[in-house]
Amino acid sequence: MESSSGSGASPKLVHSLLERVNRIVDELCRDREGINLMEVCGTHTMAISGFGIRQAVDKRLKLLSGPGCPVCVTTQEEIDGAIGLAENPDITLVTFGDMMRVPGSRCSLEQEKAKGADVRVIYSAMDALDFADAENGRQFVFLGIGFETTAPTVAAAVLAAQHRGIENLSVLPMFKLIPPALEKIVSSKRVNISGFILPGHVSTIIGTRKYQFLVEKYRMPSCITGFEASDIVQGIYMLLKQMKEGPEVAIQYRRIVRPEGNPEARHIMETVFEPVDAAWRGIGMMPGSGLGFREDFGLFDAHKRFEFKPRKPRKTGCRCGEVMLGLITPPECKLFGKICTPEMPVGPCMVSSEGACAAYYKYERRND
Repeated sequence: MESSSGSGASPKLVHSLLERVNRIVDELCRDREGINLMEVCGTHTMAISGFGIRQAVDKRLKLLSGPGCPVCVTTQEEIDGAIGLAENPDITLVTFGDMMRVPGSRCSLEQEKAKGADVRVIYSAMDALDFADAENGRQFVFLGIGFETTAPTVAAAVLAAQHRGIENLSVLPMFKLIPPALEKIVSSKRVNISGFILPGHVSTIIGTRKYQFLVEKYRMPSCITGFEASDIVQGIYMLLKQMKEGPEVAIQYRRIVRPEGNPEARHIMETVFEPVDAAWRGIGMMPGSGLGFREDFGLFDAHKRFEFKPRKPRKTGCRCGEVMLGLITPPECKLFGKICTPEMPVGPCMVSSEGACAAYYKYERRND
């Protein structure tokens, strides 16, 4: 197995875990054709490819990428809405860097910036607050992209803006919630999943309770896993053991994740935002799978402050949606590595640093 910097475990330990994984796969596959596990975190996707785990496990065990990249699940309509705001000369758009190169119907935010739009890349929602405070005669719109990990930090920035009386900052909420997406996947007849490698970062916030339906309703093995090579391989082993002994929501990542999660972060998030229906790229509209502003914080909602002009999405042949459902792997898309590359991306899975296509392109093209 290829090593990678950042792994805290010895190669000997990782190889020992891999031997256990492959032995139990051989045992389980005596009466089944194969096993499909899905990781639901973009950081896991990149780590699995970077550490060479997919090549090291028994070929009957398939590791599939799920909708765990927040940029990737953002719809083209949402991206077009953000680009439309950037075209307004009175607005400064503030975003994380991954969003800059995601193609919309006609262009990207990076291209709008090159044409003169005021689009700024930041590393924290608090940076947007500082910009708005320093230039109080100008409107600032922050793109609210992310899962339960990011939403509390944005909520904290909104609470700080309210406390400081900053009224020229708003947020375009495009947040997504992981548990509804998992239920959509596990209940779909199109998707064949034997277990979930659950996200470590999201789970530090929400804990295990939100995942219990996977076991109670669907009898689905589930394990919250860390990001070192040893974490991931041990998490896989724990999932395979559940397939023999019975499903549960296990925590491999115990040094960080607690069953109760982070109640304070959830309280901040739930003070500002409430669940709303949301559309996911490739999955469609899902009830209660996004976050919108509560009525008391409507002043900060960019949807209420500005006019949005809908644009008809263009067809590109991109199959990011199928990749994020585990229906295909990136090389099965005819655009992969040919028309669609990191230098000239067609879809968001090739743009984002957590995208499955970017991970395959960087680490696994030669193997395929």
